[in-house]
Amino acid sequence: TINAAIPVAAVSNGPSMTVSNLGVRKVASGLDTPTSMAFIGANDFLVLEKQTGRVVRITNGQNKGAVLDLAVNNASERGLLGIALHPNFASNGFVYLFWSESTTGADTSAVEEIPTLGNRVDRFHWNGSQLSSERSITRLRARQTDTGQPARGNHDGGVLRFGPDGKLYIVAGDTGRRGLLQNITSGGPVPDDEFGGPAPDDAHLTGVILRLNDDGSTPADNPFANVDAGLTGEAAANVRKIFAYGVRNSFGMDFDPLAGHLWTQENGDDSFDEINRVLPGFNGGWIQLMGPSSRIAEFKSIETTRFNLGLQQNRWPPSLIADTPAQALARLYVLPGSHYAEPEFSWKYAVAPSPIGFARGAGLGAQYAGDLFVGASRTTLLGGYLFRFDLSTDRTKLSTADARLADGVADNADKFDLAESESLVVGRDFGITTDIQTGPDGNLYVVSLSNGAVYEIFARRALFVASLTGAQETPPNNSQANGTATLLFNEDETTALVSVRFSNLSTPQTVAHLHGPAPAGQSAPPVFDLPNGNFTDFQITLTPQQVSQLKAGLFYINVHSSAFPGGEIRGQFGLTNATSIVRFDIADGNVNEGAHSKTVNVVRIGDTSVPAAVDYVTSGGTASERSDYTSARGTLRFDAGESAKSFEVLITDDAFQEGNETIALSLSAAPGS
Repeated sequence: TINAAIPVAAVSNGPSMTVSNLGVRKVASGLDTPTSMAFIGANDFLVLEKQTGRVVRITNGQNKGAVLDLAVNNASERGLLGIALHPNFASNGFVYLFWSESTTGADTSAVEEIPTLGNRVDRFHWNGSQLSSERSITRLRARQTDTGQPARGNHDGGVLRFGPDGKLYIVAGDTGRRGLLQNITSGGPVPDDEFGGPAPDDAHLTGVILRLNDDGSTPADNPFANVDAGLTGEAAANVRKIFAYGVRNSFGMDFDPLAGHLWTQENGDDSFDEINRVLPGFNGGWIQLMGPSSRIAEFKSIETTRFNLGLQQNRWPPSLIADTPAQALARLYVLPGSHYAEPEFSWKYAVAPSPIGFARGAGLGAQYAGDLFVGASRTTLLGGYLFRFDLSTDRTKLSTADARLADGVADNADKFDLAESESLVVGRDFGITTDIQTGPDGNLYVVSLSNGAVYEIFARRALFVASLTGAQETPPNNSQANGTATLLFNEDETTALVSVRFSNLSTPQTVAHLHGPAPAGQSAPPVFDLPNGNFTDFQITLTPQQVSQLKAGLFYINVHSSAFPGGEIRGQFGLTNATSIVRFDIADGNVNEGAHSKTVNVVRIGDTSVPAAVDYVTSGGTASERSDYTSARGTLRFDAGESAKSFEVLITDDAFQEGNETIALSLSAAPGS
């Protein structure tokens, strides 16, 4: 007695993909609050640890230890935050780090143990095994000790990216400042704090994206490099470094690999998290605006009636938010040549997005090439979601087929409410994510701070499975034959590989077909002719309409025999989360006692490119264990590319004359598979 086929899929304790053609696996673990990563070679990357200040090297999934250890202040959102490799890293070895400096010479979580300009960007040199300090690039405001409220350590930004122009881009959060760069030109506190302001001197150069040369100097073609802003000294020099301002805080920034545009994610307080396309001279509107200017009334209502009611600073309460779009836009601080741009997308109530990253190339499949992926800074929604956005043909807008998002706003009902974002979800349970990068292999890598891990997202070919029986024929029959068929898509879902295993037909097979479209219990004409007998990986090419019909469960396999010319066994294809199917492959299940043993073959069909494991056991039947056979139990482990295994069942020759007896065999998914 033999059971049917069982699905086998790699099961992790962490995230999962919610789309059938992507998979996820852990490539590094045991890290202490990892934040950002950078590939220095194939299967070789550096990853930062926020709390420890360590830069750790991971090679082929193995932690090779720290290549640098900085003394960081890790209070709140501070710590070792960002990394970027110089465009000519292969020849010059330059590595750039954004980190928060401790005043104690050791790691500290005490919020006040940091210099005023304690957020640093420094350049280091990689010699193949260690990082050493090479030069300081810039120092930015970190200290938040404002009168009338507790000291804080948030809104530091920390993302570094080199653009296609070879310039270094740095995100610096507002660190609680309320000056010109936060679009407060009147009605705000003067001076901004105990260090002066509100002009953007060194202590108030916050809420910006800086664009610098690789040595930290100011590019001559920056958007404000040659403007007269009516400022002097440090403030005048700092304005020349600015690429964009009016930024509250961001954990995500990346360049579109196809169009070269800069995109950012920006966190609202309790409302209107944003995705922005940032052109030179961009003014994001904070603190006067979050979300579309047309939604100013909703922005003010949420911030004045819900949650913490403070915009995190006492010095400019939300009651000061404008009442009309025109009023808000008129209040913006206008540097000559600047422009306000509406967000490309926003969420009415905050869902706390975090890193963003473009899929570079078609490693995940052509349908994902150039798409924007967005992670989460909280686990509240889906345990840490992963969203995906397509872009318009001209790469200037985010594109979605969901009509509810045509206005560029997900109108959810509360914080961390998924409403109107359902179509964006491609993954869940990633935890608090902090970086998304495309690796040299074209796969997507996601850093999870809360899980202490790095995950790899890879193209996974969707697998459809059909269990073949006579009972599914139209009309049903009582054939004792059975079988299993799989249909495995390629990455872009234009072709598929069909495999079929069956046994015990009542009479010789005549033909086999793939039929559709028809649901179970109904008939449809053949769509593809299939080979006779058992076969593996027969390739077919499908139209987009056929792909849709297959996904809707409207395709079936039919195996015909001379006794059943209309079909002896049939099975309807259905999508499975498994990567492959494992089943017994026994041409003749009979064995004489004198043979002393029986070899049981097990085959694997579907996607065999990854390892899998299956447990087997003898269990029951009419034969007696020990007197007729020795029970067998174990695990078959299939390596990547392996499709066949076997095990032995020992048969006891007891010299008694007996009738036919049975031994039951079962397969089950091994733990972790």
